[in-house]
Amino acid sequence: MNRTDLQRIAVQYLDAATSLLESRHWGPAYYLAGYSVECGLKACIARQFREYDFPDWQTVKDSYTHDLGKLVRTAGLANELSLAEAGSDIFKLNWATVKDWSAESRYEDGDQTRATGIIKAIDAKPNGALEWITQYW
Repeated sequence: MNRTDLQRIAVQYLDAATSLLESRHWGPAYYLAGYSVECGLKACIARQFREYDFPDWQTVKDSYTHDLGKLVRTAGLANELSLAEAGSDIFKLNWATVKDWSAESRYEDGDQTRATGIIKAIDAKPNGALEWITQYW
């Protein structure tokens, strides 16, 4: 899987999450929406690697996680995230909604408010999480 694949999948997962939301499948919508952010951040990490370069082991190891905060740090975006949060209260609120997503949510029923909230926070234009990520992927 390469960076372009991850970018495409990030957008597809958000679209699929929106469809699930419209079908009233709150839990799966929430779960898949979070994966769109994860794939977007992994595209940012993939951008760091050059063809034919041997990647740093710790970066590779740290990339195999579902922890969005860790992925932000691995992508080298912690500073940029702080600046974005300081520059926009709306972005800060959107990121606060997204950052606590966990792959463990796949085992939860979910609810409409939470699913709607994360999708809006990811897809908001301007100041949505995915829009911010696309600047760096």
